[in-house]
Amino acid sequence: MTPAPAAPVGAFGAVLFCYFATIGAFNPYAPLWFKELGFSTLAIGFIASLQAWTRIAAPYAWGWMGDHGGERVRLIRAAALAALAAAVALMFTTGPTAVAVAVVVLFLANGGVMPLTEAALAGRLQTATGTDAARYGRVRMWGSIGFVVAVVAYGALLQAVGIEWFPQLTVAMSVLLLAAAWRLPRQADPVHTASAAPSVISVLRRPVVAWFFAAVFFHVLAHTSLYAFFSLYLDDLGYPKSAVGLLWAAAIVVEVVFFWLQGRFFDRFSAWRWLGWAAAAAVLRFVLTAAFGGQAAVLVAAQLLHALTFAAQHAACIMVVNRHFPGALRGRGQALYTVLGYGVSGVIGGAAGGWLGTAFGFASVFWAAAVAALLGGACVWRAARHDIR
Repeated sequence: MTPAPAAPVGAFGAVLFCYFATIGAFNPYAPLWFKELGFSTLAIGFIASLQAWTRIAAPYAWGWMGDHGGERVRLIRAAALAALAAAVALMFTTGPTAVAVAVVVLFLANGGVMPLTEAALAGRLQTATGTDAARYGRVRMWGSIGFVVAVVAYGALLQAVGIEWFPQLTVAMSVLLLAAAWRLPRQADPVHTASAAPSVISVLRRPVVAWFFAAVFFHVLAHTSLYAFFSLYLDDLGYPKSAVGLLWAAAIVVEVVFFWLQGRFFDRFSAWRWLGWAAAAAVLRFVLTAAFGGQAAVLVAAQLLHALTFAAQHAACIMVVNRHFPGALRGRGQALYTVLGYGVSGVIGGAAGGWLGTAFGFASVFWAAAVAALLGGACVWRAARHDIR
């Protein structure tokens, strides 16, 4: 199949910037807003897990529509518009049930943006030997930049004006995401029929793919400790909101650097080697976070491992997904990466982390994360053994 003509890189970079800025505005500070509203730790963990619940089905539905309809840009715009409507609803909710409903709608919509964008981008970065890792890194880094800008800016803003302004700032980021989505060129992707590709189930039955998704599950399960409880952990230890933002920012800065430079060295080692290194770094990261939470310098060092535990791991995962889910399966492959990696693990991690944090303190959440990262590394080893390439 001839690759689709390249779309403007700036358009995809802008969408990724705004999408991850929205996540950077929401994930670190939503738990603090929930706490301000008087929600219990268990309620906060449950609501945080709702984002992952939506990842169980929504991304695959969006990916299926993109694969079969060929109108990924139109779907990205529709998803961004629905996310904006849900963000507006947050401005008028204060009770746990109403907030939970708004969060579900927000991420049912928002959950379509990444798999659709990644699928559309992948079709434009294919080469004779696979995905162009250098070009992918240069585009993907804009998502990381958006995240770090939002984390730092929101930390300072919320420190100045108060956490009660969180919903309004979420609306502002959703408006920017919709504007960026509207800048994408209206270029239809090839429409695929059921007979044009092997079934998704047949691909999932391959041992290498099954073990790969198991590895992603455990790795992201470990990182749920960060997404749902790191800000609460820091707040409980007495760190100011500005310090919370800076610690998140330290991780994203090294993530951006990795994506920018990955074209120089990423192809020198296999995706499995990178995934193995990422798992080992994750074990160390969460042990340091659990054992030395009160020492800022150690936390900074742990956050710098994000270059491996997220950036290298994500880039390697995209290479594996694009290899095993090409062409007609591209949208659903990206969706399965979200569903099996970030959906199920987030549900379990949010609920289990809430229970652990309540019963044993937040440090216990990060000790459990280290165990999950270790299990992820074992799954990477098994996947690599089944890979014939």
